[in-house]
Order: sequence, then C-alpha cells, then structure tokens
Amino acid sequence: MRSCRVALAQLNTTVGDIDGNCARIREAIAAAREAGAAIVAFPELAVTGYPPEDLLLRPSFCEASRQATAALAPETDGIVAVVGFVDPADEAPFNAAAVFVDGRWADTYHKRLLPNYGVFDEERYFAPGRTTPVCRAGSLTFGVSICEDIWEADGPVAAMARGGAELCVNINASPYHRGRGAERARMLATRAADNGIAIAYVNAVGGQDELVFDGNSIVLDAQGEVVATGPQFRDELIVVDIDLGETAQRQTGSDLTDIREVDLGFSPDLTPPAEPARPHTPPLPDEAEVWEALVLGTRDYLAKTGFTRAYIGLSGGIDSSVVAAVAVDALGPENVTGVSMPSRFSSGHSRDDARDLAANLGIEYLSIPIEPAHAAMLEMLAGAFDGSEPGLAEENLQSRQRGNILMSLANKFGALVLTTGNKSEMATGYATLYGDMAGGFAVLKDVPKTLTYAIARWRNEAAGRDLIPQSVLAKPPSAELRPDQLDADSLPPYEVLDPILEAYVEGDRSGPEIVAMGFDEATVRHILALVDRNEYKRRQSPPGVKITPRAFGRDRRLPIANRYRDW
Repeated sequence: MRSCRVALAQLNTTVGDIDGNCARIREAIAAAREAGAAIVAFPELAVTGYPPEDLLLRPSFCEASRQATAALAPETDGIVAVVGFVDPADEAPFNAAAVFVDGRWADTYHKRLLPNYGVFDEERYFAPGRTTPVCRAGSLTFGVSICEDIWEADGPVAAMARGGAELCVNINASPYHRGRGAERARMLATRAADNGIAIAYVNAVGGQDELVFDGNSIVLDAQGEVVATGPQFRDELIVVDIDLGETAQRQTGSDLTDIREVDLGFSPDLTPPAEPARPHTPPLPDEAEVWEALVLGTRDYLAKTGFTRAYIGLSGGIDSSVVAAVAVDALGPENVTGVSMPSRFSSGHSRDDARDLAANLGIEYLSIPIEPAHAAMLEMLAGAFDGSEPGLAEENLQSRQRGNILMSLANKFGALVLTTGNKSEMATGYATLYGDMAGGFAVLKDVPKTLTYAIARWRNEAAGRDLIPQSVLAKPPSAELRPDQLDADSLPPYEVLDPILEAYVEGDRSGPEIVAMGFDEATVRHILALVDRNEYKRRQSPPGVKITPRAFGRDRRLPIANRYRDW
C-alpha cells in the first residue's frame, strides 16, 4: 500500500501584496515539510492575490509575479510545491501554477478553462493553456489543474486521469455564496468517482472587495468519498494522508496529444503512516456560515484598505443592529462607534433600542440629534419648495443629514462608515442616495431582509444572550421619516417581497413566470418596476459582501438607461 501526505495551504492573501503573500507561502512550505508532506499546494494566484483585475494589464505587475515566484524555488528542498501565480507572455499572461520540486522550478501549468460569467472576467485578462501535465515523482503520478478546470466533466481532470494520473491537485480561488460548499463537494465527488482519481482541492480564504473566499478545502479518494475537509473562513494548513491503493492504476497513453509527461526526478516517501491524518471540520449551519462570511468580508475590507475603525448610524432597527454586531465581531468593540441621530419623528423605543444595543455590544455610543439641522434646511428650502406638498424630498433630507454627520465623523477621525441597507432595500430603492447609502462598505448589501432577521436571531442564540434587543426583532420595520411610517405602507411583507426579488434578480425569471409561481400580478409588476427604476442608485452604492449566487454589482450588470420590460 502507498500513501501520499498532502498539505493544503488555505491562505488569506492580499491582492498586490506580492512580498507579503510570498512570505506566507514560505512559512507554509516550511510547516508542510515539518509535517512530513510530500506535496504542498497553494491557492490560485496565491503570489498575487485573487482577483488582480486590471493590474493584469500592467506588464510590470505580471513580471513581478514571475520573479517573486522564481525566488520561492530554494524553499522547496525535499518537497513538491504547487503555487498559483501570473505567468507573463507576449500576447496575454496565463493564470498559472508553478510546480517546484526539491529546490527547483520543474514545470508550469497554464489554466485551460477560463470562467467568464458572474464575478469572473478571466477571458479579459488571460490566455488559455493548451496542455495538461502528468507529473511523475517516483511511483507517484499526479496532475495539476486550476479552479474552473475541474468543473467540466470531460476537461483537464478527465484528460490527466486517462494519461495515468492517480491524484489531481486542484488549486482554487472560488468565491463564497450560500450553498456553494455543498455544490462543490457534489461536483468533486462526481469528478473523482467518474475518473477513478483522488482529488486534493485547496481553496483561498479571506475577503477581497465584494468577494469572500471561504476556504472549505476538501480531499476525496478515487471513489468520490470525502477523506478530509478544512475549516471555513479561516487560515489553515490541512495535512491529509491519501491512500493511493484506492486509485486506478493506468499506463500513460502516448496518443493523448494534450498531455505532457513530466518526470520530476524526485521520489517522495509514500510509506503509509501508522496513524493517517484525515482531519474533518464539519460545515457551519446556514446562518452561522452567512454571519462568518460577513464578519470576514468586513474585517478584511477594512484591514486591506488601511482602516481600523468604523462608524455606524444606529436607528434602533434590525439592519443597523446587525451591522453593528458584525462590526464588533470583525473589528472588536473598541474600534466601533454607534451614532444615534434622532429626528422629530424618531420614536422613544427606537432611541432606547439604539442605546441598549450599544451597551450590549460594548461599543462607544454617540447621540447627535438632527433636529437643528433639519429645521435649518427646511427653512433654507422653504422658498424653493413653496407651493408644493411635503413628501419624499423632506423625508430623505433627514437621511442625508445623517449621512453627512457620519461621513464628517469618519473623515475627522480616519474611520470608515459602514452603511446599513439590506438587499431588499437596495433592490427596491428603499435606501436614500447620499443618505443611508453614504459610506465605504455595505455589509448587508447582498443580505435580504428575511435573512437579516434570521442571522440576528442566530447571533443572539450563539451569544447565549440578547446582543440585539428582542424589541428590535419584534417591532415592524420602519424608516421613521414621517409620523407612524411603516415599510408595509408601500411594500408587501418581506416574506412575500424577498422570494419575488430572488426570482427576478438571482433567477432572471420574467414577470409572467413569477406570477405563475403564485404571486399577485399587481404586486409583481410593482416590485419589478421598482427594481428596474433604481439601477442608477445601486450603481452608486458602496461595495458589500457577496452572499447570494447573484449579488448587485460585479454579478449583475444592467444598463441604467434601459426600457426593456419582459411582460
């Protein structure tokens, strides 16, 4: 029996921090060697961070990637290392994996399948690879692939299996959304079983602008059974022993023209250990998974852009309460300030809820009433508004004054404003441009209202106490911009609204299709009109953590000037 010890370096890298990323790669190589691994694998574009976007159009960036990658070779004595990097070329660079062996750069794989959907734009930047390597290290035969390569049934993994590989090392920067981990696991199990090949799948972890990479690395045997799983949302070196006796034994097919046979000239120790390493971290429950994604995305956005403190407007409502709780988990209570900005329409219970929340979370609490500014602005605009009935302009004036206060505080003290609007509000336009949309990062931008309530309840349960006051969870949602205002005055219940939005925004269902799902036609027409009409607002909103399969922004790009209606 033979056994290959593989280390999967689930790292949180930063785009453009080539020196810092390589320092972490060196540390992980040393740790993998110390753990007795024959192979250590790193995420896709680990050297540069993912996604580099238009940095890839700069030849100097691509060349810096290659030079830094080459400098890693001496670190690989006694081990095989597979490292993702940008490989420059005359026409276009390659999304590549360097294969280091015992102190030398032995081979380079170029990603063959370039995703160009959702958040991915790889055809904009990279040239596709043409061949798949099958590497021989003594009696071990393995192939290398990158992310999208493994999703196609008859793609590079099938090719390397036909070419004799018994192990596929697949390196990834696969972004998170709800349910993505289970989807990946099903696909990988199919790919392994169909091809009789073991798979070592390593994924990046960390936040990068709107994206969060969840780690959740996984190893499967040649029957498609899970051998080991890594944790979600945290760095980890996952050391796994793979029983190669379970893989199919093949002869390399010389007639496979897209296969490159690579003799690495290195023989790792494949003696089975007395106690095989097969770590398993159970997946998080749904609400916990979403919460951890929000926390990691928020923490990394601030840290990677140079901020340490955050300001949040506390209305006493569910959205600002959840954002504040996420910020505390991400940054620590000492780095979060909640600001209550009551107006003449703010209820006493909302003021109390904001104060109680701040006390529960242990954050600094400021109360800055906006009534003086509100009255002054109404007086200033009285002549221009003369003859018109009070309406949205007067209501939204309050929100814009609050945005001005928060931005002024953040500007004064070098902090970032976290906005509080959720996906349901962003979809329908129930957020004020230059008001509650003003800020640097939108924590709940991709979190529907109903899910916001669900993760709030989960956080309270996890804490064993009410971090978010029960009164916040119990009261009807309201912007409190006019007397007795409720969201339900102009929107259907969120239990109705959110499924309509999911069908339209994430599922690309037409109006008639949504009505056929059982929703009232007038309601559907109203909601879809709101979504279409407010694209201009969303285009001006700050980035926020991607949680759903299709988020506003990178995922969903519609023209602002657009008259198409699919009724």
